[in-house]
Amino acid sequence: MTYDVIIIGSGPAGLTAAIYTTRANLKTLIIAGTKWGGQLQLTTLVENFPGFPEGVQGPDLMNAMRRQAERFGAEIIEKDFSSGDFSKSPFKITAGEKEYLGKSVIIATGADMRWLGVPGEAEKIGHGVSTCAPCDAPFFRNKNVMVVGGGDSAMEEAIVLANFATSVTVVHRREEFRACSMMQKKAKENPKINFLFNSEITEVLGEGKVAGVKIKNTKTTKISEMPIDGIFVAINRVPNSKVFKGIAMDEEGYIKVDNHTKTSVDGVFAAGDIHNKYYKQAITAAGFGAMAGLAAERYLESLK
Repeated sequence: MTYDVIIIGSGPAGLTAAIYTTRANLKTLIIAGTKWGGQLQLTTLVENFPGFPEGVQGPDLMNAMRRQAERFGAEIIEKDFSSGDFSKSPFKITAGEKEYLGKSVIIATGADMRWLGVPGEAEKIGHGVSTCAPCDAPFFRNKNVMVVGGGDSAMEEAIVLANFATSVTVVHRREEFRACSMMQKKAKENPKINFLFNSEITEVLGEGKVAGVKIKNTKTTKISEMPIDGIFVAINRVPNSKVFKGIAMDEEGYIKVDNHTKTSVDGVFAAGDIHNKYYKQAITAAGFGAMAGLAAERYLESLK
């Protein structure tokens, strides 16, 4: 069997793309992965996705998107993508040791968070540990928070948080930031933002939610404790792109696109955080998914 569209990934981008392709009467297969649903499966309350004035739990939103895609006829398999032959159409996609053929492919595998990997962190994700200030900053109104990182993303997170929090402490393991001078200037001019250099978190403290951290001075190795209400990890994401051979990428591993979603291979499209490193929002990923679905439809129409 040859599918009209094979979608690799099942976050907001992949499921939205499937809603568009199936409604266009295109036979669609979603390689969802054994852990389907993307980053929103790790998120609690989402307050900035349109249509939910009281907010929605991340997993509930993903389940609703999945049901919608299935309602229109999308076939979903919960197997992990392992390889793809993009040298000619139909494209050969392997998942769970089985091969699938597709006239077009949409890559929507997103980007994984780069966590600190310290004790106490994992169980507090969504309970004081976050990676998205635009998503979660309002929950920390009048509280003291910490941003970990030294790049543009860290400065952006700190600036957004300063609109809500009482104080923001940016923790960086080196003596200098790698953020651009303009972003550093904006952060340093904000009276709510403080900086802690040559420091790294070694443990996240608290029962059930963040209450503080242990911090090690990278020069003296001295460890101290600091009370804090929230931690925002901003040490970049890792795009899930290494397995896609033959697709052009930039130096960070993000897939290069032309005209929003078109990759370097005709008939192969990319949607969401796999190519967009700037916005990192569920709604923008869904928007790119819609674009990719429409682009795949138009591509297939051009072959007739």
